[in-house]
Amino acid sequence: MFHDWSTLLAPAVQDRLVLLLNHVISREPYAMARLAPFAGRSVVLRLAGWPSVLPPAPDLNLVVSRAGLWERLDVAAADALTIEVDASNPALLALGALSGAKPQVQLSGDAAFAGVINSLVAEIRWDIEDDLASLVGPAMGHQLGRLGRAVAEGLAGFARKAGSWRQPA
Repeated sequence: MFHDWSTLLAPAVQDRLVLLLNHVISREPYAMARLAPFAGRSVVLRLAGWPSVLPPAPDLNLVVSRAGLWERLDVAAADALTIEVDASNPALLALGALSGAKPQVQLSGDAAFAGVINSLVAEIRWDIEDDLASLVGPAMGHQLGRLGRAVAEGLAGFARKAGSWRQPA
């Protein structure tokens, strides 16, 4: 039953993730300009080491649009660049994404495209505080940003420790 729900929800969750990626990229015009020459090129984002106790995480298949943004595909292209993200600790991965930590990734495929993707992953961060400031004002946005960073750092430390508590099989 859990698997059925994840199959039904995965496309909706992936669409929201693509909206978030495009929001972050659109705030950095140079990032869009660097992706635009690769319009039509595809990427498969795969979560490697995903825990088997969780519902399976499907691959996210993307293509670069002419505007230098991402569009989700239902099926991966044959010549797609593959990006594998270490997801052996999903909680740490999610908290790291919120705190701006760079995930461990492996790229395979076209070297020029992979180089651009790798540099964008290293350079671009979601400025959550700026987005909050546009909603609630700069002072409150700053305070919420500080609170969020502190909570994320604390939870990330807990997730790291929880990951090290695993018993050998």
